[in-house]
Amino acid sequence: MSIVVTGATGKLGRHVVEQLLEKVPAEQITAVVRDEAKAADFAARGVRLAVADYNAPETFDGLFAAGDKVLLISGNEFDKGRPAQHQVVIDRAKAAGVALLAYTSAPGTLSAALADDHRATEAALTSSGVPYALLRNGWYHENYTEQLAPVLEHNAVVAAAGEGRVSSASRADYAAAAVAVLTGEGHENKTYELGGDEAWSFAEYAAELSRQTGKEIVYNAVPGEALIGILTGAGLPEPFAAILAGVDASIEKGELVVDSGDLARLAGRPTTPLAEAVTAALKG
Repeated sequence: MSIVVTGATGKLGRHVVEQLLEKVPAEQITAVVRDEAKAADFAARGVRLAVADYNAPETFDGLFAAGDKVLLISGNEFDKGRPAQHQVVIDRAKAAGVALLAYTSAPGTLSAALADDHRATEAALTSSGVPYALLRNGWYHENYTEQLAPVLEHNAVVAAAGEGRVSSASRADYAAAAVAVLTGEGHENKTYELGGDEAWSFAEYAAELSRQTGKEIVYNAVPGEALIGILTGAGLPEPFAAILAGVDASIEKGELVVDSGDLARLAGRPTTPLAEAVTAALKG
């Protein structure tokens, strides 16, 4: 039996593998990667590597075995038809007879276009007959704290989210939940709504940045179309900018407030406060 992690050198996947190494022997972990060189550090620690690509289905042939537990981390190629990419893994997992296929999805309350691929994947997985766990990850702190340069340059947080609130958490928090599911028992055919313990508003985020930097940083609430213009002006492709604006619209409607407590329960600890993530980002 192996614990198999797809997208293992991605931003979330790395956290998952690192935390798995604290719980199980390295030889029980298989890291699925597209570029073996990027996983050399894992290989050096005894993790088995498998080179596979969602866009080349044959590369997944024979990758899974009966009894494996698999974490399917959703792809990040929004223009490549992610449900079809994910189907590749679901089909191979079913054929192999894996014990569990966990999928990193989006909150069940999210109506933004970003959720469409996740809902399609969930439907394919839940109808496949494969024992599943849906990890409906909320928003990541890092979606904001990794984009601080323009905020600090202009002394402004810009979003189209009105007074909406976000139950974000760190990638390490969501990884801890995934590891708990992959190494624990009784998670078959369960759905977990995952989010941070404390929801925050963008005005509060700007106030926290002000407190930690000593600068006066304001929150500029803008219409969705204006945000799309700002993001495309900064170099983002228009379709992706529209997706992000759609998420902000969902935030304004309260769709990224997650109060289930599932994330802290699975992680076995409180989730990382936003202020702590800001501190780490400013130091970095």
